[in-house]
Amino acid sequence: MAESLAALKGLARGAVMASDSAGWSTTPALRRALVLTLALLVVAVVTGRVDLVVLATPFAVGTSVALLRRPRTLPTVEVGAADSDLREGADLHVEIDVHADGDAAYDFALVSREELTWIRDQNGTRPLAAPVGAGKRTRFTLSGRVLRWGRHTVPPVRVRAVACGGLLTSGSVTSRAAAVKVFPSTEPFKADEAMPNAAGLVGVHRSRRYGQGGELAGIRQFAPGDRLRRIDWRTSLRTRELHVAQTLSDRDAELVLILDVLHEAGRSEGFEGESSVLDTTVRAAAGIAQHYLGRGDRVRLMEYGGRNRALRVGSGRRHFVAALEWLLNIRHGEGPHDPTAGIFARQVIPQQALLIVLTPLLDQRSVALLARLARSGRSVLAVDTLPANARPDRGGPWTEVAFGLWRMERRNTLAQLLEHGVPAVPWVGAGTLDQVLREVSRRAAAPR
Repeated sequence: MAESLAALKGLARGAVMASDSAGWSTTPALRRALVLTLALLVVAVVTGRVDLVVLATPFAVGTSVALLRRPRTLPTVEVGAADSDLREGADLHVEIDVHADGDAAYDFALVSREELTWIRDQNGTRPLAAPVGAGKRTRFTLSGRVLRWGRHTVPPVRVRAVACGGLLTSGSVTSRAAAVKVFPSTEPFKADEAMPNAAGLVGVHRSRRYGQGGELAGIRQFAPGDRLRRIDWRTSLRTRELHVAQTLSDRDAELVLILDVLHEAGRSEGFEGESSVLDTTVRAAAGIAQHYLGRGDRVRLMEYGGRNRALRVGSGRRHFVAALEWLLNIRHGEGPHDPTAGIFARQVIPQQALLIVLTPLLDQRSVALLARLARSGRSVLAVDTLPANARPDRGGPWTEVAFGLWRMERRNTLAQLLEHGVPAVPWVGAGTLDQVLREVSRRAAAPR
């Protein structure tokens, strides 16, 4: 046991012979046992003392017995996540299985790994050690809290084993990396206002068209084709003519989410810290899509950036999962081509669709996109995703003055967009779009 503990300390400090070689190698404990046994036998032969032979016998026999059942193969390592599909703020459990092939057991297996920046590891970076039985499997569990969305990779772990009472140590065995998908957290979001232009056949939004719905529009005289259950008997008895209650139809609507990812600003500190432009954009898009898809509406996602991707229109739970997968592949930056000349030139956006543009308004091309969509007669909303505490990366004597002038120019841009019928609101979670949707619905109902 003392030799095993000494070998464990040596492994932790990196004081092992041939630590990265394939197969098994000897440790200083085996050399000390051999040198001590040989020294005692030599002295016994020279001096003729039998007691020294008796004293050397346990070292020789113990070393021989331990080496007779030495392992022939290296340990097998498997790494996997207990749940590969997580959300920000959830607990991640990485399971590391170390298997001892053959009839030889390991005194202990030492597991070391790299530090992960995207999780808060409860175990830190210290190595883990545990015994492994012959032909058995020992499981190590690394637990931590996921801090940021995205497609992450658990880097390979390195495993070393010590056997034969600390006399032998294995070479470093490296596992494969494990992929983990972390979906963005959907902040509590609700929009009590109806869509400005509901044009589908069925749904939950109040339409301006008369039909079979639950919103009372008025009382009118009975006409051929009206259902008998729609007769308003109180009015009919008073006027001596049949009257029916007229309702507005309940329609679904199409929502188009345009994500402006041309530029990144702010600091990304994870789920509990500050959010950058990309973090706010992805989380807001996930929350808005979850809300409207849960109400039966059709949602389409479009990326305004370097790659100019688009997710087809759809509805339901399956489309929400596809939207989350689509959001995981978002990258900020510019491509070699003009983003406006891509999907926005090829794809036809329905005239009745509600357009929500998530943009930090850091580029004049984004402002031009909003103005062009508004001039086409569509209902357009702009959600400001620029963090309130965003500051320039580099500072100088005139940084604050220049930044103040830029903020004033940005406020003028927001005012000009409002004059063109594009209201802009900062993203604050639940209730962000209620007031602005009310104004857009009122504008859409006004005569043109």
